[in-house]
Amino acid sequence: MSSKNGSEAIESAQVEGASNAQATQELARLGKAYHKRRNVNIIVDSCADFAQGVAERLGVQVIEFSYVGPDGEHLDDNWRSCTPHDFYEGMRKSRDFHYTTAAVTPGRYLEYFESAAKEGTPTLYLAFTAGLSSSVYAAEQAAQLVRDKYPDFEIYVLDNVCPSSAAEFLAIECVHQASMGLSAKELYEWAMDARYFVHGYFTIDDMKVLAAGGRIPPAAANIGGKLDVKPELSFDTGGALTVNGMCRGRKKALRALVQEFRDNYAHEPSLPVGIMSSDSERDADWLEGQIRREKGCEDITVIRSSVGPTLGAHVGAGMVAITFWGTDRRDKMSLSDRIAYKVRGDRPDSKQ
Repeated sequence: MSSKNGSEAIESAQVEGASNAQATQELARLGKAYHKRRNVNIIVDSCADFAQGVAERLGVQVIEFSYVGPDGEHLDDNWRSCTPHDFYEGMRKSRDFHYTTAAVTPGRYLEYFESAAKEGTPTLYLAFTAGLSSSVYAAEQAAQLVRDKYPDFEIYVLDNVCPSSAAEFLAIECVHQASMGLSAKELYEWAMDARYFVHGYFTIDDMKVLAAGGRIPPAAANIGGKLDVKPELSFDTGGALTVNGMCRGRKKALRALVQEFRDNYAHEPSLPVGIMSSDSERDADWLEGQIRREKGCEDITVIRSSVGPTLGAHVGAGMVAITFWGTDRRDKMSLSDRIAYKVRGDRPDSKQ
């Protein structure tokens, strides 16, 4: 599968989904890097939360996950079926109903992977992290079935260990690297290391949503709500949810996201910063304004997007997040985590 002209791709996509002229200009500027044809088929899933239209026009295939709402099962289709506001307003009004998701089956992956095998272009699937879902294991099973049936076909499955728009950033840069000539195997090896340099930090409005999904104890959510405590969260090197701190009030939690950016940003203006929310655009605007006040970030490319329904089912309305390329996240691993990785053979110390 070949990549379309990136400048044309992102500019066209933003015409469909943009909120302002500045975003159109920024995404057009971002697209200048993606101007070559590539010989790698890149597949992602809807948990990468791409800005609307960008994945399609960059030639990235998206596997749509599903979720269950009060009116039944739906596909996470990048907001083609409903708007972010309608979805999250529905969550606000359905307090007694907990939106749910389920892991993707090997059979569903097999449909996509076998289609890629028949087309013949070496393929890389950047999978939603095992730290939050077992779907990647189903993907690996399907990939092996395809290898057995099509022994000359190259297919690689990689746990992205960086969910939501952080995964979008990894995929966008994979497109760039493929357009520069990396083979599928080389791209897999590049992404295996690069995934640890993408950061994501976020806060949520209601901890009861995390409690409903089993992410934190219900008692902690109840106490947090009474004290107006807002968590500052991230994901670890395995892609699992981590709590970096607790803040008294929403504004302090948002300021904590800015501080994480200051502490971890790579100061590479050619790479974008992502700001996303689950129907909390005012706070997302504030966060973008703060980032643009940082030295050297006045004209940085900012990609704005909405948290998709699959992840939105677990974080609820009011989430605000920032993603960016930064320092190596493995450098902050605790001693016990390093030992665990060594036992599993993941070798984070060697920065695979």
